[in-house]
Amino acid sequence: MKTIGVVGGIAPGSTIEYYRLLVDTYRARTQDNSYPPIIINSINMTKMLDLIGANELEQTVDYLLSALQVLAAAGAEISLFASNTPHIVFDELERRSPIPLVSIVRAASAHARTRNLKRLGLFGTRFTMQGRFYPEVFLHDGIEVLRPTSAEQDYIHEKYMGELVHGVFAAETRTALLGIIERFKDRNSLDGIILGGTELPLLFRADSAHAIPLLDTGRVHVEAVMARAME
Repeated sequence: MKTIGVVGGIAPGSTIEYYRLLVDTYRARTQDNSYPPIIINSINMTKMLDLIGANELEQTVDYLLSALQVLAAAGAEISLFASNTPHIVFDELERRSPIPLVSIVRAASAHARTRNLKRLGLFGTRFTMQGRFYPEVFLHDGIEVLRPTSAEQDYIHEKYMGELVHGVFAAETRTALLGIIERFKDRNSLDGIILGGTELPLLFRADSAHAIPLLDTGRVHVEAVMARAME
């Protein structure tokens, strides 16, 4: 069993959920009462988002790489980002990381392929919804990724950054997002929605909506990480 390093704090709520899922997944796989070795490096989300928002991607890489180096020095043997947004610069980080990384996007794409999903909508921060990394990775698996309208993206991002990352999961926000899912599905004939923000499953607490699946990227990511760590 490899020691798992988690770059967390982006945001804290989903980092807590990642820890819980890692422990639960390990114990389900081993069927015993032991626990996996996990090291968490909780970084400054505001600093990371400010760098990405200013399109300072080289500085973003340097900042996230330093977080990985801390984990490697502490004894981590495999690592992950407990968030979707850092995957904007994942390829460069993977090339330079001192320890292997497991991509949430690749894990989600592989999962969608096994479920024969071909046309998916994407929810997340504005950086994730407008980024190329989800459409490009999923395209390799023959899956089309579509974005909400600009107005819908604005609403999702506002609620994500204004509420979800602060641990606020309001019923009215859930209702509004379910409405967006319904309209999005109807106008694009979607097979499902990618919850491309690791706080979103904490809001929905469901694996489907309006008769289409909601892909919990965090849970899928944890399964992929644990499979690699236990090889």
